[in-house]
Amino acid sequence: MELQPSEVTSVLKKEIEGFESSASTEKVGQVLQVGDGVARVYGLDQCMMSELVEFPDGVMGMALNLEEDNVGCVLLGDASSVKEGDPVKSTGRIISVPTGLAMIGRVVDALGNPLDGKGAIDTTDADLRPIEQPAPSVIEREPVSQPMATGIKALDAMIPVGRGQRELIIGDRQTGKTALIVDAIINQKSTGGGDPTHPDQVICVYNAIGQKQSTVVDVQLKLQAAGAMAYTIIVNASADHEASMQFLSPYAATAMAERFRDAGRHVLIAYDDLTKQAYAYRQVMLLLRRPPGREAYPGDIFNLHSRLLERSAKLSVNAPDLNSRFEKGGGSLTALPVVETQEGDVSAYIPTNVISITDGQIFLEANLFYSGIRPAVNVGISVSRVGGAAQTPAMKKVAGGLRINLAQFRELEAFAQFGSDLDEATQQSLSRGARLVELLKQGQYVPMSNAAQIVALFAGTAGLIDSVELDRVTEFEAGFVEYMTDNHSDLMATLNNWSTKWNNEMAEEVTGACAKFLTTFNA
Repeated sequence: MELQPSEVTSVLKKEIEGFESSASTEKVGQVLQVGDGVARVYGLDQCMMSELVEFPDGVMGMALNLEEDNVGCVLLGDASSVKEGDPVKSTGRIISVPTGLAMIGRVVDALGNPLDGKGAIDTTDADLRPIEQPAPSVIEREPVSQPMATGIKALDAMIPVGRGQRELIIGDRQTGKTALIVDAIINQKSTGGGDPTHPDQVICVYNAIGQKQSTVVDVQLKLQAAGAMAYTIIVNASADHEASMQFLSPYAATAMAERFRDAGRHVLIAYDDLTKQAYAYRQVMLLLRRPPGREAYPGDIFNLHSRLLERSAKLSVNAPDLNSRFEKGGGSLTALPVVETQEGDVSAYIPTNVISITDGQIFLEANLFYSGIRPAVNVGISVSRVGGAAQTPAMKKVAGGLRINLAQFRELEAFAQFGSDLDEATQQSLSRGARLVELLKQGQYVPMSNAAQIVALFAGTAGLIDSVELDRVTEFEAGFVEYMTDNHSDLMATLNNWSTKWNNEMAEEVTGACAKFLTTFNA
């Protein structure tokens, strides 16, 4: 059957009307040179700094060096499949990671890809967030005023950490730096019962940089055993990951944390450790032919850490006298960066850089660690530049003289080694100091509540345990805290309230309870 001309015209018209153009343009370059996880690409004239580019077989890269005739890219994946002459596509987007509640409880890499074998993460494009963000301005911040309780007596009493603070943990290898972080994360369960949707629950992010895979797995298992993975994200860039992933992972972890901070939540992030990030960054930058400076680090190594740590802050709740755009919801991001020293040398390049950026440091001394004092905190070098503003009023009152007492004890202890003829007052100071040292010892993965710390420290500083044998101080502390919890539950509940102030009635109640407990304890 032949179609009439008018029918042919109508059919063609319908076809033309239904036709949709699917043409698209792509910016494509070519690999000039590749090796050691770094590629030089020609032809991406409009490439942006930190833009993601795509190599064959789905390997991604990030543009870091924008030069006149080529772009220097670091490869974020298996570099063995990338060859000279391969095409490279520009994606037009800055490197971003997924964020949000779906990330909690998961172990991910620096790009937000799951590493825990639990399947894909349910996130949408709205959850994507660039890994580099500007730090909050001064006017958007509030002074640090709320405690970020770690559950560790030595820290909460003498080197308190506040919400929004950046407190450096520094020390040699194997001195318990990671243990402090794990304890602090476990202790946050008390803020909201471990429910990540609870508005008071502190969300935790643990960023492992250059660690052994077994170390990261061990941390994950410890957190799972304590029920802490329910509110924790682990961002892992272990030693077998590319150097580019190791230096990018802290920024990715911070972007995930900032999502909660900007929603008015409180977040604790730990970078373990920034020394290895500096090593990875130096490796990548030297391969990109950036000029080396001191200790072969590139000139912007200070900026590497400062632009990262400046993002930790306590945001303002409201700003009644200013424009409403400065009302930031009152969330906070608390950072616990870790730096490793060599033979206790805190004056090396990277340690001094990070010390100058942070709001204080917790120095863990190898000699104290090996002599059985754990956590091995050196109270002479350790300091919190926020100080008492980050302590509960009761803890501030009870532990006020603890630092001075311990410092005096250290001096007298050194002096007493040269002679045995000591007066009674010196002997008493030595005796009490030794008991305070024993009292501050604490096992791993057993963080203590605010009330338990206060009653134990009061017993030590007030001289209530001067009669207890030195080797039984730890036993006394465990028994006394249990006795107070069972028989003085109202007082313990009151002391767990952050706003509670210490008064004479509380001191008398604890003194009387200690006297009663000592009669049975000594018997």
